[in-house]
Amino acid sequence: MADALALQSIDVFYGESHVLHGVSLALRPGRLLALLGRNGAGKSTCMSAIIGFVPPRSGEILLHGEPIARRAPEDIARLGVGLVPQGRRVFASLSVEENLAVAARAPHAASAKSWNVERAYAAFPRLGERRRQLAGLLSGGEQQMLAIARALVSNPRVLLLDEPSEGLAPLIVHEVGETLLALKAEGQSILLVEQNTTLALRVADDVAILNTGRIVYDGSAADLEGKPDVLQQNLGII
Repeated sequence: MADALALQSIDVFYGESHVLHGVSLALRPGRLLALLGRNGAGKSTCMSAIIGFVPPRSGEILLHGEPIARRAPEDIARLGVGLVPQGRRVFASLSVEENLAVAARAPHAASAKSWNVERAYAAFPRLGERRRQLAGLLSGGEQQMLAIARALVSNPRVLLLDEPSEGLAPLIVHEVGETLLALKAEGQSILLVEQNTTLALRVADDVAILNTGRIVYDGSAADLEGKPDVLQQNLGII
């Protein structure tokens, strides 16, 4: 079975600045891969390369075996990559329901567990209670739930989350973790970029660590927890 998502020796540049150096990683179907690293390590650049914002100069990106590198972002989204961007970026002047409606897309294959707006409200009851409210007036935690729900109603084959716990209270961070565990239990393939290592290791099956644009660890989350030297050297965790 093909990986849900695979990066194969990708190099990414911003102008003449070489940011990602031969990065390879694989997200297996129905698993959660956490991509960790210090600020500036290249994590968000990986996300931008996958979604098509910054195409790799070399290497390949495969979605269930299909090459997607250097395609337009809208084509990549249509093929089944859903993004929860850093900073949430909800449409502040639209209502909760309008945010969901503009993102809704039919699933790629018939499924009893496909997502629509009503299922999003069932999964995130607070959004249902605020469906007529402008997204810009929601709390930070509610906006994050809306950003996740908005990506889910596009029925992604692969879900990308870029720093979903950023700026959230600990109780809301726990809720985000429970949401990710529930999605994984349903078979959703997830790539998570996260600074909160505690959250990432709680929900991840597999972990890749970036350091100055290079992969320095690629293995199971369970194995990583037994490698304090790797955690300390690359993430500053003692």
